[in-house]
Amino acid sequence: MMALFDAPLRTRLIVPVFTFMALWGCALSITRYSIPEEMEEGSFVANLATDLGLDVRSLVQRSAKLDVIQSKNYLDINKETGELIIREKIDRESICMTKTTSCFLKMDVILENPIRIFNLELEIMDINDNAPLFRRKTMHLDISEATPPGERFSLTNAVDADVGANSIKTYYLSESKYFNIDIQTGSDGSKYVDLVLSGNLDREEHSSHNLILTAVDGGVPPRSGTASIVINVLDINDNAPLFSQPVYAVNVSENAAAGTVVMTLNATDLDEGTNAQLVYSYTLYTSEKTQEIFSLDPNTGEIKVKGVIDYEESQSFEMHIQAQDRGASPLTGNCKVLLNVTDLNDNYPEVTIKSVKSSLTEDVAVGTLIAVISVRDRDSGRNGVVELTLNQEKSLPFRLDKSSEGYFELLVSKPLDREIISKYDITLRVTDKGSPPLSENETITLEILDINDNAPKFPQSFYTIHVVENNLPGALLTSLSAFDPDLNENQYLVYFIMEKEIVNTSMSMLFSINPENGDLYALKTFDYEREREFLFHIEARDSGVPPLSSNVTVHIIILDQNDNTPLIVSPWRAQGSVVEEVIPRSTDKGHLVAKVIAIDADSEQNARVTYQLLQITDSTLFSLDQYNGEIRTTRMFSYRDPRVQRLVIVAKDNGQPALSATVTIKISTVEHAMSFSETTELPIEYDVFTDLNLYLVIGLGAVSFLLLITILVIIVLKCQKPKPKAIKLPPANRNSVISRNSMISQRSSTIADSTLISSDAYWYSLFLAETRKGKVVVRQPIIPKGAGYFVSSIPRSIGPSETTDSRASTLEGPRRELP
Repeated sequence: MMALFDAPLRTRLIVPVFTFMALWGCALSITRYSIPEEMEEGSFVANLATDLGLDVRSLVQRSAKLDVIQSKNYLDINKETGELIIREKIDRESICMTKTTSCFLKMDVILENPIRIFNLELEIMDINDNAPLFRRKTMHLDISEATPPGERFSLTNAVDADVGANSIKTYYLSESKYFNIDIQTGSDGSKYVDLVLSGNLDREEHSSHNLILTAVDGGVPPRSGTASIVINVLDINDNAPLFSQPVYAVNVSENAAAGTVVMTLNATDLDEGTNAQLVYSYTLYTSEKTQEIFSLDPNTGEIKVKGVIDYEESQSFEMHIQAQDRGASPLTGNCKVLLNVTDLNDNYPEVTIKSVKSSLTEDVAVGTLIAVISVRDRDSGRNGVVELTLNQEKSLPFRLDKSSEGYFELLVSKPLDREIISKYDITLRVTDKGSPPLSENETITLEILDINDNAPKFPQSFYTIHVVENNLPGALLTSLSAFDPDLNENQYLVYFIMEKEIVNTSMSMLFSINPENGDLYALKTFDYEREREFLFHIEARDSGVPPLSSNVTVHIIILDQNDNTPLIVSPWRAQGSVVEEVIPRSTDKGHLVAKVIAIDADSEQNARVTYQLLQITDSTLFSLDQYNGEIRTTRMFSYRDPRVQRLVIVAKDNGQPALSATVTIKISTVEHAMSFSETTELPIEYDVFTDLNLYLVIGLGAVSFLLLITILVIIVLKCQKPKPKAIKLPPANRNSVISRNSMISQRSSTIADSTLISSDAYWYSLFLAETRKGKVVVRQPIIPKGAGYFVSSIPRSIGPSETTDSRASTLEGPRRELP
C-alpha cells in the first residue's frame, strides 16, 4: 500500500501546521502534522526541535517524552536529532473507527526541569489500502412476475474501510435486459445501490436471473469487490406495503431506560390475506450498533430502547426499516427513521495527574511546580464546562494556575516548614456546570523533606553542678541533653567538651561526656583543698550538612568534706612528744603561758577550730581560750602548787563528724626566768595554689619577703656586736632549751598574737616575740611539697648580766619530705 506514495509525495504530505491559542498566563501552540497511514517504521515525520524552537541537547537534559492521548504510541522522538519518527506502522482504520474524513492522533511533548508541554496533532491521511467488500457474497431476491418495470429492490451495499476519494465511488451490474441499478448517496456520503426492474418479467421464459454486482472505489489505482445476485421470479403479488411518510424524525434522551418506546411504525398493504400481513425489519443499511441499541417489533412496528444510549458516543442514529408482506411473492415498503439523542449531565468530570512530585524539601521557593493536572468532561454544552479547585477545609500553602485549555499547574504559594507539617494530602476537586453538577476528587500526597534548619537547643543555658570532693573517678555528674526538631541525621546529636586548659591541664583530662547521650562524668577525684570550681562549655552538634550547634555553660562547684584533721603548728613538737614550757613561779594572774595554734585545710565550718582542755593537773591554775588557743594563768602560784603542770589540749574542727588533734604541754615553774633561743624546722603539708588565691599568694609572699629582708638586716647589724657563747645542747633536749647563765631582770613576758592561717589553708604565719627578750619566729609563706620551712629563734638582745661567753644557739631538726 505504501507504493501509492513515492518519496516526494510523502515530503509534500508531511507539512506542519501551527495553530496558536491564547491561554491564560502564557501562550501555547498546537503543532499539526499530516502523514499517510502505513508508513514504514523509522520513517521521518518532522523535526520537533526545529518546529518547537528547542535545542536538541535539551531533549535529553530535560527528559523529553511523548505522551499519546487515548491511543497507542505509534511514534517516538529521536533525542539525538530532535526528529519525530514512526515507531510502528499506523493503520488509519484501526485508529479512527468512524467514517470521518479527518483522523487525528493527539499527543503531548513533555519536557521537565522545568516542565513544559507542547500539544501536537498528527493527521493520519488515508491511502487506498482496502478494497470494497459486500456483507453478503450472494444476495437472493424473489420478484413477482407481475412486478412492473421500474420497481426497485434494495441490495446489500458494499463497505470500504477507506474514506474520502478512496471510499466506494460507484457500482457496476453485469449486463441484463431486465435489470439495472440505481446508485444513491446517503447523508454521510455513502453510496447505496438499488436493483431496478427495467422490463417485464416472464417467469415462464426465465424463472431466475443471476447477476454480478461490482463495487469500485475512487482510489488510484481503483479497487473493487463483487457479489452475486440471484433473482427468483415469483408469481403475482402486486401490492407492496407503504409507509405513511418516507422519513421519520424522533428525539430520544440519552440513558433512556430499557423498554422505553421510541415510536410505532404503521405501514399499509392493499392486498388481502397473507399478502397484506406485514413483517417489519431493519434493512441492511441499518448499522449493527443501531440494531443493538434499539429493538423493532416485527409484528407491530414498535421501536423500543434495548441498550444504553450515550450521547458522548453517538449523537444520532439512522434506521432503515422495511415492511414486507406475507404474500407468495412478498413485497416491501421502506422508510427511514432519524433518532436525535438529547444530552444529559451523566458523565463525571475527569481529572488526570500528568506529572507530579511526591516530595519536596522544606526550603523550596514559592512558585515551585508540584504537579501538572488535566481535566475534561465528556458531556457537551454547560454539562461539559468544568472547574478545578483545591479542597480548602484547612489553609494549604498551594495554588492552582491554569496553564492551557484543560491543563492546570499546582504550585507552592507559601513557604513550607516540615517541623510544623511534614505531610500534605492535597485534594483536587473538579466540578462541571451541569444541573445537578457532578464532581470528582483526586488526592495528591506530598511529603515534606527535612533540611538542617534547626540548631540543637538545651533546656537551659547555664548549668550549676555541685560535686562533693573525694568523688569516685568515673562518677556520673549529670546528664545534659539537647533537643533538635529536625529528622534523621539532622537530629542526631554529638556532645563534646569545648577544650580549655586550667593550670596546664586540659578540661578533657578532668571531665568526660558521652557523645551520644550527654552524660557528664568526672575522670578524677577532686580535692576541695586544691580545686574549688570549674567553668567550661559543652557543645551539642547535629550531623546535618552543614552541621549546626549550640553550647551551654557548665559550672562545677566542688563541695568541701571534712577530710582534713586539724594540724597543730604551735607549739611545735616532734611526733608523739610533749611540749615543755618554763615559766617563773612569780608569774602574775593572766600571764600568757603558751598559745596553741592549729590549722585545718578544710573550709568554712570544717575549718573552724576550737580548743578544749582534755586533761589538766590543776584546773584552777590555768585557763584556755577556746577560740584563740591562749593558755593563761588564772591565779598566782602558791607554795602548795606542784612544780610541774601537765595539760592535754584538743583542737577540734566543726565538721560532721568532727576531727581533732591533741597536744600535751608540760609546764615547769622555776624561781628565775632563763633566756634561750632555738631554731626549729617544721614540716607542713603542701597545698596546690588555686586560681582564686593566686593574687593573695603573691601579695602575702611580697609582704613576707620584705619582712624577712628587714629581719635579716637587723640580724646583720646585731652580728657586728660581740656575741655571747651559745649554749650547746644535746639533741634530746632540743625541744626545751633553758639558758641558765642569763640573768633576767624582768619576769613578765608576753607572747605576741600569731597571725592565723586563712580558712582555705593555703598560708599561715607565726610571729612570737617577747617584749624585750625571747624568741622571734619569722613569718614564712607555705612551702610546696617536697620542701620544708624553718621556725627560727633569734635572740633580740643580750642583757648586761649575761656571761661573755654565752652564744646564741640555733636548733634545727631534720627536714621532712612531703609526699
